[in-house]
Amino acid sequence: MGIKILWYISSPDGPVPWEAQHAWLNDLGQLQAQARNIDRLGFWGALLATDQHESLTLTATLAPITERMRFLTAQHPGLITPAKLAQMALTVDRFSNGRLVFNVVNGNDAGLKSMGMPIPHDERYDYSYEFWDAFQQLYAGSNDGYQGKYIKIAPRAVVPLRGPLPPTQTPTMPLWGAGTSAPGVEHSAKLLDWYLSFADAPPRLGEKFRKVGERAAAHGRKLRFGTRLQIIVRDTEEEAWAHAQWILDQTSHATAVRLASRQLGPKGLDEEVHSDDPLVHKRLAALRAGKLPELRDLEVYPNVWVGPSPFGFDILHPWAGTWIVGSTEQVAERIREFHDQGTEAFILSGWPLVPEAQRIARTLLPLLKNDLEHGFELPAFDEADPVHAELAATLPGYAAP
Repeated sequence: MGIKILWYISSPDGPVPWEAQHAWLNDLGQLQAQARNIDRLGFWGALLATDQHESLTLTATLAPITERMRFLTAQHPGLITPAKLAQMALTVDRFSNGRLVFNVVNGNDAGLKSMGMPIPHDERYDYSYEFWDAFQQLYAGSNDGYQGKYIKIAPRAVVPLRGPLPPTQTPTMPLWGAGTSAPGVEHSAKLLDWYLSFADAPPRLGEKFRKVGERAAAHGRKLRFGTRLQIIVRDTEEEAWAHAQWILDQTSHATAVRLASRQLGPKGLDEEVHSDDPLVHKRLAALRAGKLPELRDLEVYPNVWVGPSPFGFDILHPWAGTWIVGSTEQVAERIREFHDQGTEAFILSGWPLVPEAQRIARTLLPLLKNDLEHGFELPAFDEADPVHAELAATLPGYAAP
């Protein structure tokens, strides 16, 4: 199978969006510019961030101004009923010509309790399986209702000329999602069509995918696999690493510690860390000394970098904040290596989102053209196209090399 390249739709944005002086919140015009940019540049689609904007509402807002991109839209099961979500999905899908895809997010205990969802972590996967099983049956047109342990839906009467909308995607909507704990892997193996994981070195990520694939095979199913990466691609390796250094230089020590604490835990730098990797201890020693680690002490595999990002500072091991850094040729080579290890979808982001998507479309996508599985021909990037500047002009002024 080929490669799908997705981008990211988000607020906040900016050249260093984890630092207030280098970040901004996108308004509607800027979010529309992100979507138009992704759609016209030839990305397969985009992941809509689980931030302050409700993702399905945002998808419905942006879909009418696009033509071919898919919207990978995060949904937490249980915040609305599967019957209502199916109705909403069928509506959005109908008016977008089948371009809605759900990203199944089970979240964390604290975050879900704050939204009125109190089911504990492991039990939440059982609930989620029922929720999405009911959703898929309703999306596919079943009127039989659903009787599970958690989800109970009465059969519905079909009124002539007012019956439920027919599905746009058949037989059902593809579900994407993740889960690393043992219950999360089982949930993914039984339910998902695409299994997502935060990035790692290609061989380790491939090993993880193979293990999850074995669990899916035990249930008579076959999964496809994707990963999530930040990206710095430049014409030369030196330019790419220079930009990574600039990002490191803009990140304060206080911010770095706050981001790293997502991995370290509540004690932050006071947490006792056991690792056989001397670079882990070198990174920790730098932070404990009031400094940020050296640039290349954060490179965990050729072109795989764990510098600071909006999603954390992965000083212990690659995770949500991992980057791929290098020249266009190096990044293309690394993506092909990930692909050889089973990764078929790459959800990328570079900051700010609009100009970096244009850079990727100008440089990287043409190198990967023969590997792509987007369902349409990759459009040629026209340097003189005034729409590039029009969309970039929606951003506030910012300083970046």
